[in-house]
Amino acid sequence: MFEDKKYPALMQSALARLPASMDKREGSMLWDGVAPAMAELALLYLGLDFVLQATYISTAPRKYLIKRAAERGLSPKPASAAHFRAEFDADVPIGACFSCEDLNFVVTARTVEGWQLVCEMPGSLANSCSGRLIPIDYIAGLTKAELVELLIPGDDEEETEVFRQRVLASLQAQAFGGNQADYRAQVMAIPGVGGVKVRPVWNGGIRPAEFIPNAAVQSWYAANIDSLPAEVTSWLQAVYTAAKDKWLTVGGAVKLVLLAADNTAPTSELIDRVQEVIDPEQNAGEGLGLAPVGHVVQVVGVQAEPVDLELHLTYAPGWDWAAAQSYILAVLDAYFAELAASWPDNEFLTVRISQIESRILSGCAAMVADIGGTKINGQEANLQLGADCIPKRGDVVG
Repeated sequence: MFEDKKYPALMQSALARLPASMDKREGSMLWDGVAPAMAELALLYLGLDFVLQATYISTAPRKYLIKRAAERGLSPKPASAAHFRAEFDADVPIGACFSCEDLNFVVTARTVEGWQLVCEMPGSLANSCSGRLIPIDYIAGLTKAELVELLIPGDDEEETEVFRQRVLASLQAQAFGGNQADYRAQVMAIPGVGGVKVRPVWNGGIRPAEFIPNAAVQSWYAANIDSLPAEVTSWLQAVYTAAKDKWLTVGGAVKLVLLAADNTAPTSELIDRVQEVIDPEQNAGEGLGLAPVGHVVQVVGVQAEPVDLELHLTYAPGWDWAAAQSYILAVLDAYFAELAASWPDNEFLTVRISQIESRILSGCAAMVADIGGTKINGQEANLQLGADCIPKRGDVVG
């Protein structure tokens, strides 16, 4: 906005206000008298330009973007720590510390499946860790210690531009009272979650009128209710009464489909954590979680659909499938990860042959001279995945 308020322009404007008969050449008394003031004024205009940029959400630097977002109750997602399952061949106490790949891990719980550990350093760096654990303190009888499964992926602090888009999106869709924007905002604030789709009234194919028992059902109920086991009788009486009195509805049924922070299908531990925070199953619909009273929420994860590929490659001299395989698979994994990351913003994902071939040619140009006739799941056609599916590399034949 102040591009024309630079030092040379300010000097020219100031000197132009003086009579032409005066000596205004550089080095003259007038020039030397005006120059310091114009230099300071130029700096002032630079500051005004920064203030103007920092005022708007679309242009504010991170520090001031956070201040503007705070006015809407938003803040950047902090870095979260990765949670793992580990196996030990000795009794390991809670709080014991181990190291793996220059990172430290702390034992937090013991379950039927094994021990749970959390990385001391928040962020995504630990997500790829696996294998042998080294105890920091001596543990009697311990000869085996391994990280075996990533339960909840760690996530880095939210990047500035990602946060900016989230703030701008909040202006377009006001989060309030359990609407879709509210669910997205609440779920995305939970550590380990990388994306979510909200399916409101997801069982809406069932008409509430179909719940009401007709004459035949009422006759059967009256004749058989007393002959059923006590637990069955109690459950059936509750359902029958609610249906007969027209208490059952589908309006408050919500399904949340999750994507993990590392753009993979979430583990059952992450799903259970989100379920507990949003709407605990033992108190479904009672409003003891973040979901409003009356909303019965089901939390599920995206499905990783294997994608088998048949590649017809022409190799550069000195290369073959055995030598180039790891590079090509890395390119494919990067493409599938990029697709998975875009899942929250797309109804369906499509694995495209053109993308596969162009990415292999550009990413492996030194080893692949040409490619054509690529097949996805045995077909020379693009593959559209289900609404709640992300791609996962299956068998790849080169």
